[in-house]
Amino acid sequence: MKIGIIREGKTPPDSRVPLTPAQCKEVAENFPVSITVKPATGRCYTNKEYEELEIPMANNLADCDVLMGVKEVPIGQLQFRKTYFFFSHTIKKQSYNRDLLRACVQRKIRLLDYEALTNARGQRLIAFGKFAGMVGAHNGLMTYGWRTRTFDLPRMNEMHDYAEAVELYKTVKFPALKIVLTGTGRVSTGAASVLDDMGIRKVSPEDFLSYTYPEAVYTQLSCSDYATHKEGREFVNQHFYDNPTEYKSIFAPYARRADLMINGIYWDNQAPAFFTQEEMTKDDFNIKVIADVTCDIAPISSIPSTIDASTIADPIFGFDPKTGQKTAPFGDHVVDMMTIDNLPNELPRDASLSFGNQFIKNILPELLNPDSDVIKRASVTENGDLGPHFEYLRGYLNGEE
Repeated sequence: MKIGIIREGKTPPDSRVPLTPAQCKEVAENFPVSITVKPATGRCYTNKEYEELEIPMANNLADCDVLMGVKEVPIGQLQFRKTYFFFSHTIKKQSYNRDLLRACVQRKIRLLDYEALTNARGQRLIAFGKFAGMVGAHNGLMTYGWRTRTFDLPRMNEMHDYAEAVELYKTVKFPALKIVLTGTGRVSTGAASVLDDMGIRKVSPEDFLSYTYPEAVYTQLSCSDYATHKEGREFVNQHFYDNPTEYKSIFAPYARRADLMINGIYWDNQAPAFFTQEEMTKDDFNIKVIADVTCDIAPISSIPSTIDASTIADPIFGFDPKTGQKTAPFGDHVVDMMTIDNLPNELPRDASLSFGNQFIKNILPELLNPDSDVIKRASVTENGDLGPHFEYLRGYLNGEE
């Protein structure tokens, strides 16, 4: 099998790679696979680092069977009848990528979306989520520090790696703020690890609502902490996942107590939002900064103030709850929003190394198996049509929804 590592084409550019130079060498030596890398500037691993390990480099990847990238491939760069791996941002019916899905069908591409690579229990086998949560937590605290001028954190992307950030945290004294972290998956676990490394104490949801603390604290909420059945039935996680419209938010007590919110959930389009824009205008809505790692764009979102994705170059915007409009950040009557949608790109070397290890362990053996159920479940498009597990996208594909 011939695999090509493409040059990232989306703007703004992403510096992550699906396989590091050492991982390319490992694959070539241990699997019936050859790998060619398209030269690119701006990658976290340079062309020279690939060349030093004698990884073939070429501007033309036409002879490759499989093409691997990270972010969405611009439509004009899609090659006919190839197998592609990338994050397509289509499987939740994102309107802004409808044409990308159509192009994959028209060009008879087998699109394997990393988000859809799961085991038989539906658990993801490869993800950058941990690093999104790590950078999201750092950026949330950074934004709060900039807003209040009580401490200063530099940008994560100014550091060589996370080890440098950990050393920095030892020198920072955080004020007595209260942080609410939502979710229990990869993203929130990554965020919690950073809060722990910052020396911020974790407390239970009950204590978070009941007590005032002399130091910075955080609490981590599971589904049952922020949602409840509309008819008062016992909360069962699987029922919530299967029937999200039957539930309502009970997040309000945390919005009254928290200074900073870090949102790390995987949100279903039909699930209740944490709060409404109107609730954000109330005097008792206390949250001043929201780091929305989930970054679903309103109005189909868990947070109504996530009206746009910010960027690594311009990471923060203000949201005026009374007008529903973006403003300059740090104003008295605005909530500061950190909504970067490619957060792992601020820790690109750490994130790429972890991602590549997951690919080699969990995905590559499946790719080499012609009967792999993992690959079948992840094939969003194939043979000029939607894959069998993605028929639910038919109306979206046709522009009917």
